[in-house]
Formats: sequence, structure tokens, C-alpha cells
Amino acid sequence: MIDPRGTRFSAAITTLVLALVIVTTPSPAATFLLSLQTLVFAFGAILGPSAQPYGWLFKKVVRPRLKAPSHTEDALAPQFAQAIGLGFALAASISMLFAWTLGVWIFAGFALFAASLNAAFGFCLGCEIYLRVRKFIPASAMPKQQDGHLVDVRRSAEVGDQTSPSLG
Repeated sequence: MIDPRGTRFSAAITTLVLALVIVTTPSPAATFLLSLQTLVFAFGAILGPSAQPYGWLFKKVVRPRLKAPSHTEDALAPQFAQAIGLGFALAASISMLFAWTLGVWIFAGFALFAASLNAAFGFCLGCEIYLRVRKFIPASAMPKQQDGHLVDVRRSAEVGDQTSPSLG
């Protein structure tokens, strides 16, 4: 279970980094920033949102200065959102490799849009996609939470903000 404020914090940093990528493309700075953000997405997609650098920064520096969260959320949806971000970052990186500036703007722009939604409004587009897709996957194929139980996706979608995860 994760603090949903950490995912918004990560989304805010991601928004800044991707905006800088778009503004500075083509340049070595854009290449460096896009490579950095791609690695951040990879850590988040593989190890979970708390293990990626922005999540770690939130957990170690920001979180101790805040009150306890009013609720926590399952990390699987934000982890799925990080995987989607990784896909767009890889597509932008490949576009940059082939000097297709428009492709960098398009793919980084999609990731920027999703991260901005989460940072500004707490709406995690990738998490919502996860919740919709998960309804069609058999429970036996789904990973279990740390406590060994599956989240009731139908209940999560109906309750809304109380249990719906948020990250970009």
C-alpha cells in the first residue's frame, strides 16, 4: 500500500522533466532528460512506484514532514501507469535516436498530458486504464497484494476517490 500523495509528487516532477524534454528537443539536454525519465519509468514499472527515484525522494524527504495520509492505495495500478509511461518514453527515445523531433514531441507529449492530469487533479489516467482492463482478466492471472488478497476492482471503481489509485 502506498501514500497517494507520493504518486502526485512523482507526477509533478515527471511533468517538469517531460516539459523540459519537449521544449529543449533536439539537444543533448533533452536526450539526457528523456533518458533519465525513461529510467525512472522503468524502475517504477518493474519495482513499483515507491522504488523509483521520485517515489524514494517522497518517502525519505517529503513524507516525514506531512501528516499521516487519510488513506493508502494499492500499488499495482500506479505500477501499471508507470509501465504505460515507460512505453511512451521508449517511443520518444527511439524517435530521438532517429532524429524524428515530431515523434519525440508526440510521445513525450502523451506522457506529459497523463502526468499533468495526475499532478494537477489527482486523476491517474494509467490507473483508470488498469482498473478497466483488470475487470476482464481472470483473478487467477492477477498478481496478489502483499497480504495475499486481490483487490475487488468492481468495488474500487464504484467507490471512486476512496480507493481509486492515483499516479502518472
